[in-house]
Amino acid sequence: METDAVIDPTDRPRERLARNGVGALADSELLALVLGHGAAGRTALQLAGVMLKEIGGVHGLTKVGVDRLTNIAGVGPAQSSRVLAAIELGRRTLLVSPQARLPLRSPGAFAGFLLPRFGAHPVERFGAVLLDTRHRLLRIHVVSEGGIDATLAVPRDVFREAAIARAAAVVVFHNHPSGDPKPTESDLALTRRLIDAGRIVGIDVLDHLILTDTVYCSLRRAAGASWHG
Repeated sequence: METDAVIDPTDRPRERLARNGVGALADSELLALVLGHGAAGRTALQLAGVMLKEIGGVHGLTKVGVDRLTNIAGVGPAQSSRVLAAIELGRRTLLVSPQARLPLRSPGAFAGFLLPRFGAHPVERFGAVLLDTRHRLLRIHVVSEGGIDATLAVPRDVFREAAIARAAAVVVFHNHPSGDPKPTESDLALTRRLIDAGRIVGIDVLDHLILTDTVYCSLRRAAGASWHG
């Protein structure tokens, strides 16, 4: 089996990065640099290729945990931790600072803000973006994790936190780990209940976004004129 000793040094990821820039590297080469070294008779580049194949490519890295990575032959806990740390660091570079208090005025703007943070999470999370009267971000509140099932607790928890933050409006969201942003019947039913509850307490529900790792669905946009938030 090929080892580092027989690879042309100029073809190694580190040397290619220095010569051509980071944008020239393939996914497996970038992952090899994060791994740092190979194992079990494989170079770091070979090990990176195996990892990407087993987890479904580079996008699969956003959905795995330490246990899944360490089940891949040759990948240890330290390497798994480095990979997950690199993914999280990359995700955080895409996040808008809460201190910026930027106004968010369209489904695309909200999706751009939420997708890097919540879209690829391997477990379903439901949360609310709390906004002031000018639709500027106050904070994000994660209401539940592991499935929402239109539970009674969700509207109560959303509007309790919104009232504490003195929010004038909210955008609720949750992710579909399946990768399909199509709303379910329970998603639609919960949205109607949230809109009704918001009307009673005087806090507008501006939208309900369903997120995946790369795409989203705006229930307000899908509902069109029938939305009564």
